[in-house]
Amino acid sequence: MSYIDRFILAVPAANKQTFIDHADRANRYFMDQGAVRVRECWGDDVPDGKQTDFRKAVQAKGEETVVFSWIEWSDKTTRDACMAQMDDASKSDERINPEKNPMPFDGMRMIYGGFSPVVELDA
Repeated sequence: MSYIDRFILAVPAANKQTFIDHADRANRYFMDQGAVRVRECWGDDVPDGKQTDFRKAVQAKGEETVVFSWIEWSDKTTRDACMAQMDDASKSDERINPEKNPMPFDGMRMIYGGFSPVVELDA
């Protein structure tokens, strides 16, 4: 069964292209490590909620856009193997080296987690 990493973050709208370039480089690393699908989704219909919402969850400021992303892996073992070597790889692979490919957003406000699918439907 597949395994999914999900991310929600706030990106300054002015950094949209910089974010796209950053994500493209970093996600190519994940694809090389066994990811089967990656999606980066720029928010365009993210309503404010009364109690909670995506913007509140990442403390998005007025000029920031919420981005919803995911990496799909063939299984948790493949994902865990990739994550286990990330620290060492970030020193040698420019795509995930924070000095060579810095995050164009505040990573401290990013929400992420790994999920095991329990229902899967395909067209």
